[in-house]
Amino acid sequence: MSGIYLIGTMILTGGVIAFIGDKLGTKIGKKRLSMFGLRPRHTSMIITVITGGLITALSIGTMAVASQDVRTALFGMEELNAAMTSTKKDLDKVTGELSGMKDEYKKADEALAISKKEIAALKTEQDELAKESENLKRGNEQLEIEKAELTEQNTSLAATNSELASSNENLRNFNLTLTADNEKLSKDKAELEEHTKNLREGLIAMREGDIILRAGEILSTGILKSGQSVDDVTDEINLLVETASKNISERFGAGEDSSIWIYQPELQDIIEKVSSGGQDMILRITAAGNLMRGEPVRTKLNIFPNNKIYSKGEFIFAKNYEVKNDDDAEFIVQDFLANINRLAVEKGILPDPISGTIGAMNADQLYKIIDSIDAVRGKIQLSAFAKENTTSIGPLRLNVNLSEGK
Repeated sequence: MSGIYLIGTMILTGGVIAFIGDKLGTKIGKKRLSMFGLRPRHTSMIITVITGGLITALSIGTMAVASQDVRTALFGMEELNAAMTSTKKDLDKVTGELSGMKDEYKKADEALAISKKEIAALKTEQDELAKESENLKRGNEQLEIEKAELTEQNTSLAATNSELASSNENLRNFNLTLTADNEKLSKDKAELEEHTKNLREGLIAMREGDIILRAGEILSTGILKSGQSVDDVTDEINLLVETASKNISERFGAGEDSSIWIYQPELQDIIEKVSSGGQDMILRITAAGNLMRGEPVRTKLNIFPNNKIYSKGEFIFAKNYEVKNDDDAEFIVQDFLANINRLAVEKGILPDPISGTIGAMNADQLYKIIDSIDAVRGKIQLSAFAKENTTSIGPLRLNVNLSEGK
């Protein structure tokens, strides 16, 4: 903007001087003035030339006074050219240095890239060394474990050697026991031969006589308490055998032979299991086969753990039914009890070997439930709960609730 002001000032100054020169020349021409003895016309020309010179001088002077750049252009051009030449040389030098620095920077970048690759390689190698170190550490731990196991095995082998020394003595005692067992087996063989003879006679009797007991029929059932001595367990079993004998006499009359034959090795095995075990056991004495009238009762002994199956009031089973007519009630109750019987047997209650039932409901309760179902129509729900605490020996007593079905 300062250049525009300067040009405007020069135009204005030149115009003023030209106007003054023109007026002065015109006035001199009219008055026919003369300078230095010249003609008026020549005098007017001289004044015009002088005025033009003054315009130029004043214009240059005004520009020089008003602008530092004009003064420099008029009086310092050589100095400016020298400075520009020096500046160009400095610029060329700096450009050369910058180019060198760029080359050095490029080399530094290449060196940095190589260093980064080397660092990455070293890191990878360091990770591999760390993994190998971890594997070696685990291997050392495993070796320590194996060393401890070997030490324990050596100790165990030493103890085993000691036990083997005592086992030789036990084997000698065992040989003596085997001798006694052989004698016992000989007696058992004689009993088996007698039993075989009885079986043959029984087969003959089956063709001619009538069956009073079926194979698997329960003669007596009881609980043998754990933790008792051999003698106490034997006494309890004998009481159950007496009960079985009484049951036979009451069932078939006093004149019927109620003598019971028990396989002795089976009896001894049960006595040992009960006396050495830590749980109460159920003993069932059942008929070993179909019994003909007049022959001794051959039995089979079975033991089962006596576990608690249901607590008093515990929910057992529920099912929805739809009652449409009077004939549905009996079928519904039969299906409901069959489901309970199956679930209770699966859970551990011992069923009757002949009928497969577990004694879930008495007759009065059964008829009461049937009558209640007969009195309704539509959807119902039957729910069964344990009436009392029940163990494996049973029987399972029920409380059955009838409610609106879903």
